[in-house]
Amino acid sequence: MKTILVVNSSLNGEAGNSSKLVANYIAKLDDQQVKLDVLNLNEVQLPHLTQKEMAAWMTAPEARTSEQAELAGISDALLSRLIEADEVVIGLPMYNLGVPSTFKAWIDRLARAGKSFKYTETGPVGLIADKPVTVLAARGGIYAGTEYDSQTPYIRHVFGLMGIRSVNFVYAEGLNMGEEAAQKAFSSANEKIIELLSN
Repeated sequence: MKTILVVNSSLNGEAGNSSKLVANYIAKLDDQQVKLDVLNLNEVQLPHLTQKEMAAWMTAPEARTSEQAELAGISDALLSRLIEADEVVIGLPMYNLGVPSTFKAWIDRLARAGKSFKYTETGPVGLIADKPVTVLAARGGIYAGTEYDSQTPYIRHVFGLMGIRSVNFVYAEGLNMGEEAAQKAFSSANEKIIELLSN
């Protein structure tokens, strides 16, 4: 049985368009063959990264204060969930041409030198085994393939930094451009999901 880490990042919870894409994806899975590890970032409310938390990471475990141990434990637990997953599915809305701040707070606790990647003379090397990552991106406008799409390269690069290069995107775009456009976008995304799951 494989474990799928499901990450929802919409501020609107289950009502968010990206969350609906995730629900659609999950509904097409064979329940008997997968275990879902669901992380709802809107509920967890990870705080922005602080100097204290970074200092805790850089302190040897045996030398940490109780506060530092607790702070370091936040990142360690999130990293463990990513490492132990066989696959990752991410519901990702676009806010002001970027990723939600809750999503960035999650990424900031995953991309840690010495934990998920290391520096070498020839550049950084990822320390996490490659695994499929499916990003279900919901957007009010149409941005894929344009200079306004900062999400796609960012996510490819940051997961690639950690060693994860098998990243696929499913876009549902133009969701705020009228009901007909939204229906077509969801239909197109659904077809892409079916295609990905059949491979």
